[in-house]
Amino acid sequence: MISVEHLGKRYVISHQRGQHDELRHTVENSLRAPFRWLRGQYKSLHSQRQEFWALKDVSFSVKQGEAVGIIGRNGAGKSTLLKLLSRITEPSTGRIHYKGRVASLLEVGTGFHPDLTGRENIFLNAAILGMPRSEIIRRFDDIIAFSGVEQFVDTPVKRYSSGMYVRLAFAVAAHLDPDILLIDEVLAVGDAAFQKKCLGKMSDVVKEGRTVLFVSHNIAAVASLCSRALLIDGGCVEQSGQPASVIEHYLSKMRMHAGMPVGERKDRRGTGRMRFSNVSFLNERRQRVQTLSCGQDVSIEFNYELPQGAPLDNVAIQIKFAGLFGQPLFACLSSARLGESLTLLPNGSIRCRIPRLPLRSGSYGYSIWCTVDGMLADYVSEAGLVNVVEGDFFGTGKFPARDTGDMLVDHQWSLDIGADNHRTHKENCAIASKTNPMA
Repeated sequence: MISVEHLGKRYVISHQRGQHDELRHTVENSLRAPFRWLRGQYKSLHSQRQEFWALKDVSFSVKQGEAVGIIGRNGAGKSTLLKLLSRITEPSTGRIHYKGRVASLLEVGTGFHPDLTGRENIFLNAAILGMPRSEIIRRFDDIIAFSGVEQFVDTPVKRYSSGMYVRLAFAVAAHLDPDILLIDEVLAVGDAAFQKKCLGKMSDVVKEGRTVLFVSHNIAAVASLCSRALLIDGGCVEQSGQPASVIEHYLSKMRMHAGMPVGERKDRRGTGRMRFSNVSFLNERRQRVQTLSCGQDVSIEFNYELPQGAPLDNVAIQIKFAGLFGQPLFACLSSARLGESLTLLPNGSIRCRIPRLPLRSGSYGYSIWCTVDGMLADYVSEAGLVNVVEGDFFGTGKFPARDTGDMLVDHQWSLDIGADNHRTHKENCAIASKTNPMA
């Protein structure tokens, strides 16, 4: 159904470095010697250009009825690959061969016009994807029912939430009955119930003999849905095969990468106004520890650097924990608890305290990021791993049962039996005491 041969995508990056002259000097130089100034600007521009290969020499084929999961780290080239397969952008090298009709769902609201209603966008988007008008009319009710936006179908989509956007977009793509369905990580926008419905729909598409390419960080979904997996790293296909073996290789690389100190990580994103230099876990005595215990009080210390050397206002810091397969568990956001932003001083640290760590025994990954004035300053995905051992979380002297899930929640039970039942209960207790003094 799909044949990819030596595919490559090259981008040219322009670095805006150099002297930052005052506007007056720039105008004077351009007027005094305009041709010399233009020639200098042209040479400067070309000297600062750099080639970047998002994909390089990628080759693979997909058979009819296969569900292929594409996994890899952020920036590995997964989304670029799907954009090339969707013909959104042209490849720099190589060729792509298709057999059948292709439908893609790459970004929230792709092909939607914000001023049109949901009803109008269904017809517009379906027509763009190649569905005849008669078929759109026949499947319209099914699309609306699947998306769950019946109440807002005649509302302009610019008033939709991101979740409503993706639900409607996926509903249109899923009911197109394509031979090939390309899906990026947009399903993460929907809620858990809709994600489950989408995965079920993709499973039905595969059972009908159609082909699915699925890019996702949800490793569990890839393992359950896909018959084959591709691991993309550095713009190349590093491994292809059964999902279990590819996922195990990917996780082993993640564990190895997570062992690198945060300050030495190069695969980070953000403006760089703030950079994490180290992350440490502290016990109740403020000692750095490598292993935590379920139910203990834990503090997380974030060391950071401010390259500009000046204090930063309006700062928010977050850490998010994920399970072994990348499934998100919980996050701690500074602004959510403090109710206001932070002010960071140069070369300082900040701590986040988690009373009674709610994680079961096992290994967990975490990602960290910081925003300044609402803009991403530093983001390190899969920044590290933390090991947790069993602990007496509920104070019963026993370890919690293993089949209750990864998270433990402190809770209390009470019985409200009502006034009449309370009186009857006391009378029964009195009768029981007379009959059996040992009761």
